[in-house]
Parts: sequence; C-alpha cells; structure tokens
Amino acid sequence: MAALLGLPLNGPVRAADAMSALVLAAPRSAGVGKAFLVRLTSDRPLAAVSVRWQGREVAPSVSVWNGHHVALAMLGTDVLTERPGKEELVVTASVDGRERTLRRTVRITPEDYPKQELTLPEKMVTPPKDVHARIAAEGEQTSAAKRTVSAVRQWHLPLERPVDGVVLSVYGSQRILNGKPRNPHRGLDFRSAKGNPVRCVDDGRVILVGDHYYAGNSVYVDHGNGVVSMYFHLSESTVKVGDAVRRGQTIGLTGMTGRATGPHLHFSLSVQGDLVDPAPLFRDSADSLLQ
Repeated sequence: MAALLGLPLNGPVRAADAMSALVLAAPRSAGVGKAFLVRLTSDRPLAAVSVRWQGREVAPSVSVWNGHHVALAMLGTDVLTERPGKEELVVTASVDGRERTLRRTVRITPEDYPKQELTLPEKMVTPPKDVHARIAAEGEQTSAAKRTVSAVRQWHLPLERPVDGVVLSVYGSQRILNGKPRNPHRGLDFRSAKGNPVRCVDDGRVILVGDHYYAGNSVYVDHGNGVVSMYFHLSESTVKVGDAVRRGQTIGLTGMTGRATGPHLHFSLSVQGDLVDPAPLFRDSADSLLQ
C-alpha cells in the first residue's frame, strides 16, 4: 500500500506548515517531456485540494495511509510545446477549515532526443484535401479526450506494459518524413505481431473508441485525475465507450491501421492534456518520480 501512495514521506523538496504538519513533496527539476509526481501529506483531513501547473488545474484524490491524508498528482510537459526554464507549481488545500497555499519552482531541463528519418508513401505524409475536414474533426474529438480530468485516481505506478515487444521508436524523437522535418514522436512504438492482445496499463474507463485517419483503430482510457492512455493502429478494439476496464485486460488487438507501414502498437499517455514520455512510468515507482 505504501508504494501505491508514494510513501514513506521522503520526497526531495518538502515544506511543512507547522500548524498542521502539511508537507509538500515535489521534484526540483524535470526534463522536457517527462512526467513527475507531486504529493501533499497532512496529519489532518484534507479538503478542496488543488494542484495548478502551467495554467491547468487538477483536484487529486485524497487517500488515508497510516493516519496520514495523502493527495498524489501526476504532472508533466510535452516535447512538442515545452521549452527549458522555470515553472511555478501551486498547491492549495483546506485543513481544519483554513485554506493553505504552497508554491514551488520546478526547473524544466533540456533532453537530448534522437532524430529518426523515415520514408513513407507521400499520401501518408501530406494528406489529400478531401480528408482535411475529417482530420480536423478527429483532432477536436481526440483533444477533448486527452484533456479529460475525472475525480477518482485509478492509476498506480509502475504501469503495466501494454504488449511484450521491444520499443521500435522512442518518445521525443525528431521525425524526418521523406526528408522534411515533422513534429516529434509523442509516444512509444512497440513491436507486436498482428492480432496480439493489447493490455490496458491500469484500471480505468474507456472514453473514446474510433477509426482515425492517422491513428487508425484507437482506444482511449481515462485513469482519473488527468491521466489518459491511448492505443493506436489496432486491428480491432475489444471494448466500447463507457466500459470499466482493469489493469492487464485486453482492450484490442495489434494491427497496422491508419498511418502505419507494418503491425505495431503506438502507445501514448496524456497527463493533464500533455503527451509525456511513458517509458519511465513502466519501471519507476511513485517515490522515484518525486525526485
């Protein structure tokens, strides 16, 4: 239970309010594109907890462990939009009817991501005009799904790998498609034969199932408190919108639908609307992401 909550209380940056033993743990720095955790702990009941980061807000679930009240939130930055620099983290909570505010500065540091040159059919790089409206409509739909913030946290670290295959393409790699620079890769591509089962990385609820121009057959799962997992290029999905799913449950089969030249799974993770590097989340504990 302690590992799931990110306890014991040993985060690297801690500030205590002596009146209520209110303790905030957060990292001093995080790389561009990396996720990190924030933990608020109190010896008194917590109410109205709010974590504000880069203009967005999440109200994390509060758990009780060994007499302590604990709120744990996942945050991060997106390699597509973030630049190195200092960012302010603001955490507020009500304790015994009194609102407390704690502020931290988190330094976003550079990351050295690789370049990846690919040659694809030109229609996969530059879509024909007759699909532009479809792509725009799908973009609005998927953007809304990625920004989902539900009340109950269901994710725990480390996450379960969705397939067993090796990683073919890492997060953050600068894509050069047919000789032209494109947006960086914002997920992980796993080797997986067509028809292999794709597992859900943790408990959650299915919020979007679709056949999209770029991503092909896709499934989006809300894990609560702003964490959403995405599974692309499936040959088929085995769940529907509204389904409650469990960690390790099959939610689809590997395929090569959408913009894919061979069977594989593209996996992405949205944290408060930002697509972060999922790789550390398959191996790291909650405590390590507080550092």
